[in-house]
Formats: sequence, C-alpha cells, structure tokens
Amino acid sequence: MHNFVFGIYPYIAITVMVMASIARYERDPFTWKSKSSQLLRKRQFIAGSVLFHVGILTIFGGHLVGLLTPIQVFDFLGVSHEAKQILAISAGGIAGIMTLVGGTLLLHRRLFDPRIRANSTLADTGIMVLLMAQLLLGLATIIVSLGHLDGTEMVKFMNWAQAIIYMRAGAADFIVDVNPLFKAHIALGLTIFLLFPFTRLVHMFSAPVRYLWRPGYQIVRSRRGAKPAPAGLSPLPGPRMEPGE
Repeated sequence: MHNFVFGIYPYIAITVMVMASIARYERDPFTWKSKSSQLLRKRQFIAGSVLFHVGILTIFGGHLVGLLTPIQVFDFLGVSHEAKQILAISAGGIAGIMTLVGGTLLLHRRLFDPRIRANSTLADTGIMVLLMAQLLLGLATIIVSLGHLDGTEMVKFMNWAQAIIYMRAGAADFIVDVNPLFKAHIALGLTIFLLFPFTRLVHMFSAPVRYLWRPGYQIVRSRRGAKPAPAGLSPLPGPRMEPGE
C-alpha cells in the first residue's frame, strides 16, 4: 500500500489533474470560474479571501521551491539544511495561520449563511473542507518538525518529490519511515490534486495575462448602416432649441 500511495498514486493524481483540466476548459469553458459570492457578506468575504489567498499562495510557493529545488543548489548557496528547516517552519507557520483564519471565515459564510449555502454545490463546500483538513494536517506537522531541526526529514521529502518529478524508481522508499502525519498530509494533498479539475479550484490556472497585450477598444454607437424608419413614422421630437440658447 505504501508503494502504491507514494509511488504510483502521485502519477495518477497529476495525470487526472492535467488531462481533466484541459478537457473541462475545452468542453465547458463557461464553468471555468470560482462563482464568487462576494455580494453576500462582503466584508467577511474580503477579509477571509485576502488572508486565505495570500496564505495559501505563500504555502504553495514554499512547497514548490522547497521540495523541487535540487539540494545541490542550497549547498552551493551556503544554505544549511537546519536553516532551511527553520525558515520552512517559521514562514510556513505564519502563512498557515493566515490561511486558517481566512479559510475559517470563508467556510463559515458558506455553511451558515442560508443564501450562500443555497447557491453552493457539494463540490464547493467539500473542497473547502478538504483544504481546511489539509491545512490542519500541515500545521500539525510543524510540531513534529520541531524535533528534527537538523533538516534530515526535509531532505527525505525533497528526494521523494524530485524522484516523482523525474520519474526515478524507488521514490516511495525515501519516506517509508517518516511520521504518519506527514504521510497523511501527502496523501490528502494528492487527493486534492485528483479532485482539482472537478471543483472551483480550476480558477487558480486562470490569469488575465492576455489583457496585457490586447489592443484597447471603445464601443461607439453609430447611425452608419442603420435601417431607415418605416414609412409613415417620424422620429421622436427632441427638445426645441430657441435662438441664442
């Protein structure tokens, strides 16, 4: 089971995420949105949304750089495993708390406001619950990481992630003896990747980049080419202008 979850399941999750996202964009482009409910409880939405998005983007970027940057790069830059571990704990902890507060505000709106709940789908609420569970697992791993400040545990996750990305054999062997909290965190993260294309999370792939080079335009109403009025009808009279006005 360990070899399947951490050696094969990552490829299943990533493949489904990529292929199903492409299929959804091609077949149902109008569903490629987050269906914002910001008009309801706007103040709570703004506070929760800002905290949640800033926090989760920081966490995602930290995981991406921390796991996929070759160890040799950190060694070349003189960044020790201990320093990297302390940075990950401190920055990840702050970003995690921000995300937890923001996510709690957003989930509270979705669960306890009748109007928002009525316009929410099971996928909307379910993926938010999974994200919050994943966040709590991530924060719990910080407690475990405090007992491994030498960075040895982090190196195991870096070797595992890079083995998966570069399709090296025996990737699951790198994390066979890590704490179960880490394994649960990874397994749930992969499941979120798997469900990604079928939820509102797809809007993360959308960015209005094309607006940077799109030529500007202005809609102008013109009478050019307009059909003449039917016979017997005259245009509506406008205001009369007296001489001198």
